Amino acid sequence: MNLYRRVPQLFAGLVLYGVSMALMVESGLGLNPWDVFHQGLSEVTGVSFGWIVLLVGVPVLLLWIPLRQRPGLGTVANLLVVGFAADAALAVLPAGTAMPARVGYLVGGILLNGFASGLYIGSRMGPGPRDGLMTGLAARFPRVPLRVIRTGIELTVLGAGFLLGGTVGVGTIAYALAIGPLVQLFLPPLTVPVSARSDLPDTFASR
Repeated sequence: MNLYRRVPQLFAGLVLYGVSMALMVESGLGLNPWDVFHQGLSEVTGVSFGWIVLLVGVPVLLLWIPLRQRPGLGTVANLLVVGFAADAALAVLPAGTAMPARVGYLVGGILLNGFASGLYIGSRMGPGPRDGLMTGLAARFPRVPLRVIRTGIELTVLGAGFLLGGTVGVGTIAYALAIGPLVQLFLPPLTVPVSARSDLPDTFASR
């Protein structure tokens, strides 16, 4: 019975996550570290932003193998849905030319990203490829604090993305400061209770 909540919540969260990425791209004021990398690759290769999100997810997911991470339904859905949702939103969003519109896109994108994260993480159906890499490294190297691993990954992709031409700016800083509190705000009321998880195997547990 609870599956009827979890699956729609997962996909709604992933679609909204893609839309939030598109809003931040259109703002032109800076992206989160992974999206700086995605945008930089898109600029260099000419491949659409959404396809880059999907294609980068594949080798990241392959890195799970030596880390002995187990993907869930949410992992595969994340890989397939987010990039296409971002491309669809970029195709219909009006260009943010005036600064008030660009700021509105940025603020709306960050807020929506926090809400969307709460939705799909709260569905407890498996981590996204990039978050699974972080948790897999943390499990493999338990003496290294999780924050160090997360920061190391994000600084690496941020630096690479910047060198490739991705947008780093005030939005990058704003995202870094706001996303943690926003996810903390949205996640508790959106998380499916653990006691209601008997409808799927443990493979699909948590992000």
